[in-house]
Amino acid sequence: MDRTSRSEMKLQKWVVLLLCLVVPALAWGQHKTSAPASHASAPKTSAPSHAAPSHAAPQTHSSTPSHAGTTSHAGTTSHTGTTSHTGTTTHAGTTGHAGTTSHAGTTTHAGTTSHTGTTTHNGTTTHTGTTTHAGGTTTHTGTTTHTGTTTHAGTTSHTPPGRNVSLKGGGHASVRPNGSVRSIDRNGMHIQNGVHGGRTVVSERNGARIVTTGRHGGYVQRAYVTRGGHGYYSRTYYAGGRYHVGLYRGYGWGGHTYYGYYPGVWYHPGFYGWGFQPWGVSVAWGIGAWGWGGSPWWGFYGGWWNPYPVYAAPYYWLTDYLISQQLQAAYAARAEANADAAAADAEASAGGGGGDAAPAAAAGPVALTPEVKEAIAQEVKAQLAAQQAQASQDSGGQASSAAPAASGAPAPTSDTPPPALDPAQRTFVVDSNVTVVANGQECALTSGDVITRLTDTPDADQTVNASVSATKKGDCASGQTVVVKVDDLQEMYNHFQENITNGMGELAKKQGTGGMPKAPDTGTQAGAVQPPPPDTTVAKTLQDQQAAADQAETDAKADASGGGQ
Repeated sequence: MDRTSRSEMKLQKWVVLLLCLVVPALAWGQHKTSAPASHASAPKTSAPSHAAPSHAAPQTHSSTPSHAGTTSHAGTTSHTGTTSHTGTTTHAGTTGHAGTTSHAGTTTHAGTTSHTGTTTHNGTTTHTGTTTHAGGTTTHTGTTTHTGTTTHAGTTSHTPPGRNVSLKGGGHASVRPNGSVRSIDRNGMHIQNGVHGGRTVVSERNGARIVTTGRHGGYVQRAYVTRGGHGYYSRTYYAGGRYHVGLYRGYGWGGHTYYGYYPGVWYHPGFYGWGFQPWGVSVAWGIGAWGWGGSPWWGFYGGWWNPYPVYAAPYYWLTDYLISQQLQAAYAARAEANADAAAADAEASAGGGGGDAAPAAAAGPVALTPEVKEAIAQEVKAQLAAQQAQASQDSGGQASSAAPAASGAPAPTSDTPPPALDPAQRTFVVDSNVTVVANGQECALTSGDVITRLTDTPDADQTVNASVSATKKGDCASGQTVVVKVDDLQEMYNHFQENITNGMGELAKKQGTGGMPKAPDTGTQAGAVQPPPPDTTVAKTLQDQQAAADQAETDAKADASGGGQ
């Protein structure tokens, strides 16, 4: 065979080989353009890129899909396994996630969304419609908005670890793993011991609500009058050998009665309006003018909170007044609880390391940030506007016509949520030591800490979720989500209102002095309901309850040391 023939044969072989390669490639290319790529078969070294896929029919992913870019699902989408979205993800329709789901970027769910397993959202997440989380842990980092019905059904513990002990004299106690008594329920009396000391005792007897706080104070609340379908209650407080009386309105909500502060005396509406309007000048009001210099509480908390250098409006002045009052209360409570805390530490040390897991607590120096302080100032401003409106409506001179309530509670109020659950009321300044639960562990909030309510509807335990916005060393860490009782939130709100009333009284005294502009008419007018005189039997009632609580604590410790359920 000559050289030309051999060359032609080689050329024919190359043509055949080339056809064998090209034809399958063309067929594969046609298949690729006529159907969506399969995530399950994508090679690791040449995975197809999802720049902007659109699924307009039901899609099922049963492996490990990863979306980087913009992903849009319209219809029914089901993910089983591990799903990761990075970028912008939009689900419209019914979406089901079973397994581990991670969203990083902007995620929007419109329709019915169900998450089963562990779900993490990092970035901005919006759920519109019905969203259900069932199973493990759901974490949202960033901005999350739920519009519609949202249900979380997973493991949410409101009760920290410990054990229950049946008491020989009746009742039961909850005991912490370190052996200290957390709470006691006995003969209609509930005793709650704080995680860092301090004790609150509550009982209901003969139509009276008896509350002792710490070791030397408390109040007795009784039904007072019924006015306009609302029940009003009087509280006689006793502390430091002195009495004072407060009025509270009853709010029936969800089968539970809450008590909201009622001033009884209003300033003229113009004074409230002056309080929430700018002065037009900057008023310097130093520590000397406040009178805090040399005070032990100021030396202790001065580094945590910085008063404004100047005040542009009365409500900013009131903000610093309110915070100072809370920190003075915190200092006094700290001094009283020192003995209890020392005893608790001794019990924990005796436990040999068998105590609670470390609670979420702030371990280093922290401070009240300008952002959180501004939130408090805006709340003061809003409350002044609300009080101005109420002062205009609540005409005085009718108190004498209010008939005393019969024994027991006044006539039930309309089914109105208490102020602590008002959707417009989010920021709360803690008024006294309270123990809350974060991630199944106890941690403390003390007077002056700030929390932000996250949920509006109480659960079966009358609790809601809140985020810790500002905290002091040793308290719950900032940023933690805590479970807090609505009763405790309402008391924070009540004390906030009372401090605003007291602060307005101080402003009335100081307006027109020290560079502060002069206020309009600072006169007062009686509210529709006036408080009664103090109940001078309260001191003995509180003393008797303290003695009963001491005995119950002694019995509980003895029964707990002998074992229990």
